[in-house]
Amino acid sequence: MLNLPIEDIIQKITEATDKSADDVKQQIKQKLDELSGLISEAGAAHIVANELGVKLMEPQGPITVDKVLQGMRNIDIVGKARQVYEVREFNTEKRSGKVGNFLLTDKTGTTRVVLWNDHTECMEGLEPGDVVKITGAYARENNGRVEVHLGRESKLYRNPEGVTVDVDIDATPAQTATKKKIVELTEQDQNVTVTATIVQVFNPRFFAVCPKCNARIGEDSTCATHGNIEPTYNYVMNLYLDDSSDNIRCVLWREQIERLLGKDREAVLAFKEAPAAFEEYKTDLLGRIVKVRGRVKQNEAFGRLELVAYDIDKEVDPEKEVAELRHQEKKQRSEVVEKETVNATVDDDDKAESVTAKQETTLKDKSSPEEEVFTLDDVEDLEELD
Repeated sequence: MLNLPIEDIIQKITEATDKSADDVKQQIKQKLDELSGLISEAGAAHIVANELGVKLMEPQGPITVDKVLQGMRNIDIVGKARQVYEVREFNTEKRSGKVGNFLLTDKTGTTRVVLWNDHTECMEGLEPGDVVKITGAYARENNGRVEVHLGRESKLYRNPEGVTVDVDIDATPAQTATKKKIVELTEQDQNVTVTATIVQVFNPRFFAVCPKCNARIGEDSTCATHGNIEPTYNYVMNLYLDDSSDNIRCVLWREQIERLLGKDREAVLAFKEAPAAFEEYKTDLLGRIVKVRGRVKQNEAFGRLELVAYDIDKEVDPEKEVAELRHQEKKQRSEVVEKETVNATVDDDDKAESVTAKQETTLKDKSSPEEEVFTLDDVEDLEELD
């Protein structure tokens, strides 16, 4: 569903047709009358747009980050890469493949761009500050936030000639991670920070990948895309973190492992042939306080939550972190109290109006059924069928 304000719908119709705003408003009113009020004004506007051949789901020309809405298709957008994350593999019962993502920023805000399988090759060499132009993308919601995804026909251009973006990524506010205790974590936490102590360390696990596309390969050293190749290796490592409220398994991938150990790729790969050499590093990490920023996911096999790290910092001031967490908790409690006070005031006002409302209700025919009202979901379903 595309949640466009009525004013934006009218503007899109006037821009795509020769009709004035007054003409459009009149057509919307006629549609409301035609359907006997069994549709919202926004729903009527969607129908009018559809009748006039205006595709609200498809923006006319490039748009800015703040204009990206769930359900949009054929999105063209330009911005600067703010933060680039690792390309990772996934293997589920339904499918397997690769996924990569990065944050895209323009003067209006920041959004996450998600790339799948072959499109992840576009991220090779992508650096923060690079200008990125995307065409033919679509938008979808993930855990309450709208993301830009690349589909089969989408294109990504890095530092295209003649294209500039006037935004300072260092001066633009980033997506702020929420500080939480482990016991407070939920599967909806997709950008959260936890400060905790390492209480258990597992050896890195190594797996063969194609050096060209980074896809995981089997024992026969055959890549589905590039055939027989000389494999390289990636790695993953698990920790257990404890912050006195609870403990949680934390998953680290290549870049986070290198950062935690203070080792480069070659040094980490050496542990593959000499795992016993990793023992002293495990001992050194035990009891160390770290700050981890990441997302929470449900491990279906074990029925538990896990923290997948985006970043890890072992240079932590425990007193400062505790003070910031307490400040945030205090602020949240104040907001709850303020909200409850406002709600109590509104309830008092509602009580005064309810007497009149009840009197009016008695005048209605109580035996008449409620009339069905069309919603924007119904309109979008009709558009999809077309």
